Amino acid sequence: MTGEPVTVLLRRLQALQGERAEAYRLLEEGHQAYLSSAPHYDFPRYRQLVHEITLTFSGISREVLHITGRLRDELARPDLAQHLTRLQEREQEKLQLTAQLQLARQRAQDEPDVDAHQQEVRELKHKLIKTIEAISKILQDLKYDSEEVE
Repeated sequence: MTGEPVTVLLRRLQALQGERAEAYRLLEEGHQAYLSSAPHYDFPRYRQLVHEITLTFSGISREVLHITGRLRDELARPDLAQHLTRLQEREQEKLQLTAQLQLARQRAQDEPDVDAHQQEVRELKHKLIKTIEAISKILQDLKYDSEEVE
């Protein structure tokens, strides 16, 4: 076995992570626009954006699962496949936290005098930062472990 097929798959994973980052950027921009439409929120437009972003994330996840399977089954690299499994778990957590944070931001905006809403936003931001750090660590581990192939 050569390291070339592994390298190709990991390059594709890197591209997919870039697509995820772009999807998050679009989601954040859309949410900011949604919040700025208060008090008469443009929910139909925001709902359509969320639907489109969800489809994007779903497609990315399917492709990452395919890469994971190839690494594990065809290329005998269960160590790298395990990193991708962990990555998917953390990415799912990041998406859930992002959705929760967006809802919390809206509550905080709608009821600025309720301190609990502001606290919830702070706590969710902290959890999101920790999750992003965990994703970065997994990607670093993946890069380090994959370099042993080359």
